[in-house]
Amino acid sequence: MHTHLSHTEQTFIQAHLTDDVRALLLRPNPAGLDLKKLASQISARQKAREKLPSWYVNDQLIFPPALSVEQASSESTAIYKASLVQGDLLLDLTGGMGVDTWAFAQQVAQVVYVEHRPDLAELAAHNLPLLGISNVTVEVGDGLAIIDQNETNFTSLSSLAKQPADWIYLDPHRRDELGGRVVKLENCEPDITQPDLVSGLFSKTRKILIKASPLLDIDATVRQLSGTVESVHIVAVQGEVKEILFTLSNQTIAKDNIIFNTVNLTHQAAIRFNFQWQGERTADVKLGNPQRYVYEPNAAVLKAGAFRLMATRFGLTKLAPNSHLYTSDELKGDFPGRVFEIQTIIKPDGKALKLAVPDLKANLTVRNFPQTVAELRKKLSLRDGGSVYILATTLLNGDKRLLVTQKIDQNQFQ
Repeated sequence: MHTHLSHTEQTFIQAHLTDDVRALLLRPNPAGLDLKKLASQISARQKAREKLPSWYVNDQLIFPPALSVEQASSESTAIYKASLVQGDLLLDLTGGMGVDTWAFAQQVAQVVYVEHRPDLAELAAHNLPLLGISNVTVEVGDGLAIIDQNETNFTSLSSLAKQPADWIYLDPHRRDELGGRVVKLENCEPDITQPDLVSGLFSKTRKILIKASPLLDIDATVRQLSGTVESVHIVAVQGEVKEILFTLSNQTIAKDNIIFNTVNLTHQAAIRFNFQWQGERTADVKLGNPQRYVYEPNAAVLKAGAFRLMATRFGLTKLAPNSHLYTSDELKGDFPGRVFEIQTIIKPDGKALKLAVPDLKANLTVRNFPQTVAELRKKLSLRDGGSVYILATTLLNGDKRLLVTQKIDQNQFQ
């Protein structure tokens, strides 16, 4: 792996950052330049532009292949993860591109980065100092070897026997032998659901932080990790769940006492909603018909399953047991999700829709409704876009209805 870019190469990359890489590779090779190498850097930087803005603007960094950039944490989610840790020592046992390490190093006195791929470790050792990080030690090898009392290859960890780490971080590999994606923790490498593995890690650390797939079944995973889960963090970016994080403790924690933290990271703010399982299970919910305003929780809240607490915390009425839409006459602008003002309620047929939305153009969402968005659009001849928002749902009495609404701008409440 190349860990140096000449001034000429940096200039070429900057000049062609917005080019079509496939078309660029068809051009004649520039004199004295390796076009394939530079095209790889351009492709990776294009992936990093929105995802890793601090990395993107640094001309001196060397990026791994674009796939590694895709698989890395985003800058915003890495910073959120880093907000969960503190102390003198953190061991990142699945270092990868080093984005999470970069964020952890800004919160913890000393970070040890361990990566089994020498090429990625070499790039991390090159890039992190260029990003102003000087408190990271880079090691190449199997991160889990750290739990072996007789392991001597990790020279920077020789003091661990006397000083347990404050945190161990693991981002288990989520691809199978054929390169396909896997979701369940027991199918990842390492398999953190193995009790012996967890107990071995706790002989070296006080806390464990695990990053998991956004598609993971949270309830099933909590059961698998059998009493070690202290908190769960569901992290969304601009309304899309990107990561699920588990913090583990060596103290037995009852399921009802696990703290759930949902966060939606937007350009304007971090929208948070926190709760305990017991609170959700025992919350008393009022059901009723649509009022003036209707509310749709953000993706992080929905993934966390805080369906009952949404109503009780904000004084809302739930439209139906399985709708996960809420309503009120008084506006609750700080609601963690989208808020709409109802203009009219109609049956899901073309004639009624034409009267309510003459240009047949609207944004459509389906919640507890027998048809998909695509099926309903086709049935109603509805085009996408515009300022009208339609929520298709089933009311408490079983009626299928379209709530024709205008979206409320919530920025004024943040």
